[in-house]
Amino acid sequence: MTVSKDFIYYVLDKLSNWGEVHYKKMFGGAALYQGDIAFAMIANDMVYLKVDDSNRDKYLKVGSFPLKPFKSNATVLSFYNVPDEVFEDRDEFVEWAEESYEIQKKNSKFNVS
Repeated sequence: MTVSKDFIYYVLDKLSNWGEVHYKKMFGGAALYQGDIAFAMIANDMVYLKVDDSNRDKYLKVGSFPLKPFKSNATVLSFYNVPDEVFEDRDEFVEWAEESYEIQKKNSKFNVS
């Protein structure tokens, strides 16, 4: 799983109308955060957004696929790639990102550290 800084900055620019989105390098890729909530992953210069049962079908209908961070066949079924047509439309990309953020935010309420 790799990611270029140029691609990270490109993604951050696309999300800049949404507010303070930042990233942290992780496992050769990067996680995108709004505040302290990670809502997306970047791997191999591709963006993957958080999904759950409320929005997974939307991703499947447009041919998205789950994150496969390592060379093994293991996938992370809670993150799906952003379709090109959504990624290229800044406003729609922000809408999809906000939806993923809300999913993570809701799930984080149940996490106990």
